[in-house]
Amino acid sequence: MMSGPGDLGRRIIHHREHLNLTREEVARRADMSPGYLKYLEENPDTPDTGALYRLASALQTTIKDLLGGGLDHPPGHGPAMANPGMEELDREECLRLIGPGGIGRVAFNGSHGPTVLPVNYKMHDGAIVFRTAAGGAMDQDLNTGLEGVDIKIAFEIDMFDETNREGWSVLVQGPAHRLAPEETAEVAGTGISPWAGGERQLYIRILPQQITGRRIHAM
Repeated sequence: MMSGPGDLGRRIIHHREHLNLTREEVARRADMSPGYLKYLEENPDTPDTGALYRLASALQTTIKDLLGGGLDHPPGHGPAMANPGMEELDREECLRLIGPGGIGRVAFNGSHGPTVLPVNYKMHDGAIVFRTAAGGAMDQDLNTGLEGVDIKIAFEIDMFDETNREGWSVLVQGPAHRLAPEETAEVAGTGISPWAGGERQLYIRILPQQITGRRIHAM
């Protein structure tokens, strides 16, 4: 009788679905049977360290993340790799990395000074789309008061593998367009669901004008 998934199982499912991978694809990457992966997803159990390492690598995350460790601490507590290399990423690679959506950060000059906020986002027709509260602080800060004139803001997202001391970051800059109600139909189907909850029915679209990215890896 299935006892129900534990925290590890839920995190495996989350990362697998975020990467749009089937159970069979993840199992092949992690060198384990699909049946065993199914068991880990559906039962509160923890595999050995070797299997965890392969699973974390297959899901492009870390063992600590899969086990829920360090949730109350910023990433990056470990030492840097001995000989890190910095690689510039082209536009195509940057768009590939941010394509699955997730949580990024928007930065702009707000009413109280420079502001950085986390947002759930999706990619839609080459643009970054997220939701906020109509009439809220961000809505007011991004409202120029001039029809057809948008504020240019920055969007950043990154991923760090603390086990391998590797990672990447992508920075996007472009105008933030506040979608009118008649414009939301085309993006409403993206399935954006803000973690903060509440009535966040205003859609913001960032059209990438400048995209830069960096990757840190071993030499």
